[in-house]
Amino acid sequence: MSEAERDAGNRKVKVGLLLLVTVSPPLVALQWGPTTEELFAALVGGFLLGLVVVWYLGRLAAEFKAGSRRPGRRR
Repeated sequence: MSEAERDAGNRKVKVGLLLLVTVSPPLVALQWGPTTEELFAALVGGFLLGLVVVWYLGRLAAEFKAGSRRPGRRR
């Protein structure tokens, strides 16, 4: 797998995770009949939460990636 393919795959995972976390709060809010403003607030809150989750997991993955660059690494 080339570096470009790996980056493209990581980008797709990040976008998918962001989308999942973004739409979850509005879908939960729909159970209680929210107003338009409440639904929009849930969407914005979910988006912000999604950004934090993607950022955190990106930092965590970078730590693992940096630690795996040892000489003589097996494939």
